Amino acid sequence: MINKYLEKLKKEINITKALLRSRSASNGMSYVELIVVLSIFSVISSVAIYNYGDFQARVDIKNLGSDIALKIVEAQKSSLNGVLPPSGFVVYDPAAWKPSYGVFFGTYMPKQFYYVIDLNNNKFFDSESEIFETVSITKNNSITTLTVVYQDGTSSASLGNLLMTFTRPDSGATIVSSSPGPLNPNIDYVQITVESPNGAKAYIKVYPSGRIQVN
Repeated sequence: MINKYLEKLKKEINITKALLRSRSASNGMSYVELIVVLSIFSVISSVAIYNYGDFQARVDIKNLGSDIALKIVEAQKSSLNGVLPPSGFVVYDPAAWKPSYGVFFGTYMPKQFYYVIDLNNNKFFDSESEIFETVSITKNNSITTLTVVYQDGTSSASLGNLLMTFTRPDSGATIVSSSPGPLNPNIDYVQITVESPNGAKAYIKVYPSGRIQVN
């Protein structure tokens, strides 16, 4: 009788131990399961980081396009408001000079552009003496192409340089280029394209009427 009782008690103890081992195993995580979870987390993190980098590049290039457009608007406003050149900038004829400011781009300097003062009112960028400010482009972004689109639908994307000036009292832009040569006067608009290393782009369009647009 006692032996039967002991055997029954032993069986119950073994069953209890088995249940405890089963619960312990289900509450924990095996090494293989841990590796799988970490692998999934790594993949998700990589995708998230890549997408964030792509998103940040688009934001940066859009901000650059807006900054360039604002600089062009600044030139337009400075001319219309009759802002005089600061000391150190000597105009060709003080009595006849009309406030004239502009922005100069060159594909040979993709990491910067010039904010200029047209000191002799000839609507050209003549020399470094007319540079009021050199604006640097950061974050490995750059100016890639300068394009002119004409009213007949034709265009040229091989401009080496581009100058837009504004002269008081006219709010319109005078648009010129010396490379590859003088532009046809029937300009619809000119476009400055800026690009990030991963291919994100922004387009700044300037119309002869003085309208500036960022796409």
